[in-house]
Amino acid sequence: MTATADFLVEIGTEELPPKSLADLERAFASQVQDGLAGASLGYQGLRSFATPRRLAVLVSGLQVEQPVQVIEKRGPPVSVAFNADGSPTRAAAAFAEGCGVAVSDLGRVETPKGAWLFHSATAPGRPAAGLLPGIVTAALAALPIPRRMRWGSGEAEFVRPAHWIVMLLGDLVLDAPVLDLVPGRKTRGHRFHAPDELVIGKPSDYPALLADRGKVIPDFAARRDRVRQLADAAALAAGGHAVYSDELLDEVAGLVEWPVAITGGFDPVFLRLPEEVLIATLQGHQRYFPVRDAAGRLMPRFITTANLESRDPDQVRQGNERVILPRLSDAAFFWDQDRKSSLATRVERLGTVVFQQGLGSVLDRSWRVGTLGSEIARGLGDDPAVVERAALLAKADLLTQMVGEFPELQGRMGFHYATHDGEPATVATAIEEQYLPRHAGDRLPASAAGRELAIADRADVLAGVFALGKRPTGNKDPFGLRRAALGLLRILVEDSVDLDLTALLTSAIALQPCKVKDPAALAVELYDFIVERGRAWYLDGLAPGLPAGAVTAEIFEAVRLRRPSSPVDFHARLLGVRSFLGLPEAESLAVANKRIANILRSAGAGDHQVDPALFEVDEERALHAAISKVGTTHRQHLAGRDYRQALQDLAALKPPVDAFFEAVLVMADVPAVRDNRLAQLRRLRELFLDVADLSCLSTTGT
Repeated sequence: MTATADFLVEIGTEELPPKSLADLERAFASQVQDGLAGASLGYQGLRSFATPRRLAVLVSGLQVEQPVQVIEKRGPPVSVAFNADGSPTRAAAAFAEGCGVAVSDLGRVETPKGAWLFHSATAPGRPAAGLLPGIVTAALAALPIPRRMRWGSGEAEFVRPAHWIVMLLGDLVLDAPVLDLVPGRKTRGHRFHAPDELVIGKPSDYPALLADRGKVIPDFAARRDRVRQLADAAALAAGGHAVYSDELLDEVAGLVEWPVAITGGFDPVFLRLPEEVLIATLQGHQRYFPVRDAAGRLMPRFITTANLESRDPDQVRQGNERVILPRLSDAAFFWDQDRKSSLATRVERLGTVVFQQGLGSVLDRSWRVGTLGSEIARGLGDDPAVVERAALLAKADLLTQMVGEFPELQGRMGFHYATHDGEPATVATAIEEQYLPRHAGDRLPASAAGRELAIADRADVLAGVFALGKRPTGNKDPFGLRRAALGLLRILVEDSVDLDLTALLTSAIALQPCKVKDPAALAVELYDFIVERGRAWYLDGLAPGLPAGAVTAEIFEAVRLRRPSSPVDFHARLLGVRSFLGLPEAESLAVANKRIANILRSAGAGDHQVDPALFEVDEERALHAAISKVGTTHRQHLAGRDYRQALQDLAALKPPVDAFFEAVLVMADVPAVRDNRLAQLRRLRELFLDVADLSCLSTTGT
């Protein structure tokens, strides 16, 4: 039976970035897990921990030694390893020497490419104690840290300076240096409540030791839940309920090790500010939780989360109230000053703000978006004047003091200022909705003008940045083009906005101030980029009517190859193919499509028409008749985008198709007969291609 022991690694640091803490915890645990797997070290369980001053992983039931290692090596081909007389060549001798055996002891392995020399040997497993420091070091090096720090006179680099390391395997301290520190068994609790070092007896003691004696909740998720529970209880006691987001809860949990909720208040006069401003001030600047009453109105109260149990909580409360007062006063000042000038008077100044070198000013961009948006509105039968006006004013709030302080409020403040200026409600709403959706799962524009402005805005930035040759690379996407592309798809598909995507992109490219060498090719590239963003959207089950697993990579590819011009049409085809795969005939017809595609590919292009007079057997005539019968309604189904019914009708071709391939030799010796049969297959394949390329599908139905 393999011996096991628990393993603990803890990296003690200065305060880690609170917004990144959850990601760092997940990444560290994942990298350690991968390292253990790579070393063939099995274990029973793995837990991770993260607080502002530490990252830790606890592995339970870890094998203390690798299993026996099987080492397999493939040498040179047999044809190279031996001379014509059977004597070994230098290549064979060198391979045998490297394996520590004689040439005669080498085995052979057969592959599709011939026989190769082969050697297999076993080696005892290495102790985990010697492997774990390297695994931890590699895990730390692989963490997603944009910029690493150095400290002191050493060469170690990490997201923050490291001050202590714990590395225990059972009772054994693994003292191989990590981050220039020699590991021990001493950790540290809360900076104020438990400043003395804590000695860890064994790894499994770690969580309880920190919680009981260290006044630290080491489990990030548990601490986050505690923050939420305390905020809810405090808000309830104040007569309301707390306002928070997942991001805010993560950040607060990344700031405290021992959360304590404290309720504070502010002057009710500040409730005259838009609630978005109040929430941004409380949450963004101070990480406070605002409080709403039973009617959903903001109350002049907030919940803050302290990192210690104060002997005088009133003093802590008063300190937080003093801190928030100037913040709210500034916001009120911005609100009052901004409304002294209308959005329209700010538009001209947008001409002095460069959007992007080569793409003109923000005012130039507003003009392009307005032109494109009004074109979209006319095509959809809506009022282009609303979109043009909204596009003109859309970016003006970027010049306000409020948006300068709270960039996340752009668009929303534009709505408030436009409303104050007396702009039509449709214009004010469109100004806000131009930015929707802001992120995955966010709401979409609800108004026609908002949709059209949002579509035009995204098409413009995609066309402009691609025209400059600044495409996203790897994980770098400074212009947010992937997000813009997915947002564009979501609006078009989820709101059933039936636009020709290629035509839209062509218009957007034509409006760009930079010279484009081949606009048509750029439109094709942009179409592919946008559609590719939809792949994960569909495969992950985020698209409407298609849950996870409903669209496979093969289904998506079958439709993508047909390059539907409208994303709405693309979606309808996916639904149709998905339905088709549920039919009993689907598997056979998918196989037939593969076979036909291969035959036509081998035979080359041809433009022959089907001539019934050249049919030689009844199966040819029967297939021809079946195709002709289906064809009478096929075009109607396509015109109505009823791809489900179109494919169901084509499923009726299974019997004559099967019979055709049973009885007919397609590549007949007589050229005219052969060409006629190929023409019949080409006609059949085109019927299916009208919907999707079914040859992409696997032969297993769903």
